[in-house]
Amino acid sequence: MGLATLVLLISVLSASPGVVRAETDSIRRIEELEKRIILLEQKIRQLESVGQPEEVLAKTDEPTTEEPSPAFPSENLPATAVSHATRQVHVNEASTQDDLETSEVRLPISGYMDFHFNKIQNQDSKLDFHRFVLLFGHSFTDRIQFWSELEIEHAFVSGEGEFGEIELEQAYLDFLFKPWMNFRGGMLLAPVGILNERHEPPSFQGVERTFVDTMIVPSTWFDSGAGVFGDLGKGFVYRAYVMSPLDATGFDAEEGLRGGRQKGFQSVTKNVAYTGRLEYHGFPGLSLGSSYWIGNTGFNLADINPRVRLVEFDGRYSVRRFDFRGQFADVSISHTSELNSMLQRGMGVSPNIARQLRGFYGEVGYHLLPESTPHDIVAFFRYENFDTQRRMAPGFLPLKQFDREAYVIGATYYPEPDVAIKFDYSILSNKSSIIKANNSFNLGLGWWF
Repeated sequence: MGLATLVLLISVLSASPGVVRAETDSIRRIEELEKRIILLEQKIRQLESVGQPEEVLAKTDEPTTEEPSPAFPSENLPATAVSHATRQVHVNEASTQDDLETSEVRLPISGYMDFHFNKIQNQDSKLDFHRFVLLFGHSFTDRIQFWSELEIEHAFVSGEGEFGEIELEQAYLDFLFKPWMNFRGGMLLAPVGILNERHEPPSFQGVERTFVDTMIVPSTWFDSGAGVFGDLGKGFVYRAYVMSPLDATGFDAEEGLRGGRQKGFQSVTKNVAYTGRLEYHGFPGLSLGSSYWIGNTGFNLADINPRVRLVEFDGRYSVRRFDFRGQFADVSISHTSELNSMLQRGMGVSPNIARQLRGFYGEVGYHLLPESTPHDIVAFFRYENFDTQRRMAPGFLPLKQFDREAYVIGATYYPEPDVAIKFDYSILSNKSSIIKANNSFNLGLGWWF
């Protein structure tokens, strides 16, 4: 009870009955005002805590392993944006259920960028502002949220030639019901592998994304769709979507499925695809995941409808100064004999699409600086094997230059957890006795906010 209330009580004890009733009403009103002031003070403290940089940054020893809650659509946001957005969405415990369901919150703008220097053996060196990406979010209520990702690649976009791209990689609504069951619809990232959903520069080692996540899993893989996601408890989270399919007429020998992405551009849904991912985060430092994708892809073909099946397993583990990660992906394509023959009649040359593609990699990273140091340097080594011609249909021979492996060695300096300065050297080889693979030296600067 405040000082004003105490003074009024003393006055009440010496007042007449009529005055007492009036003073009692005043006391009641003052007590109600005091309760409102307490609630306002709580909300002010909450807003102040949101604005504190040390709370928003949520720094960790390894900024790339932070896993946001699956109850919120933040798989692809940096740790700073996730922390800040989540704090804005949650309201004070003193708020009522009506407040929770009707409060509208503008979530922050986030983004990431990366700038590369690439020197491929026997080729001219190149400087490339590879990606400029902005993410926008909005919370209509605590139960309905919007997220989006707009990307410009290679800095300059033209309608003629390959000068760059503007891509809407994400734009969807989340409807949050229960921790274990929520709905999502719009432009979605396929939940396949480690990097397709978390591909911001500080979240992985090396200047470029892994070869497995480029040639086998066609990252960045996105399209229109809808589905469910949630937290099953005991460290298990999941996502399961129905999405637009791939287009088999875009498959080829070198990059496999990559040319078959529709990217949400008036995507044909004559045959839908089904995809999903299950993850486990129940042990400190350990993340395990498995993904699948299955769908028919022949909507642009007259007489055949090739089916694509992709199965993927991955794991990450951090212990003391070491970070380990690995991934395995296997793709099967049906009716490739008929598919190659049909495409050859149209193009004049066979694309030599394989009926099986396979890739895997293993990586180890080591933190060179003590944990007490505010900066970090991670040295890493990665071995990759990726074969887009693993098995062929009868009558077709594999192109051995596309049975490849890579040794990648490099380091990343983190002056701040969300800023990465990278270099690596990639040694590539293939099984061809005629066409040789080219090594490359790469430098990169990447950041997210």
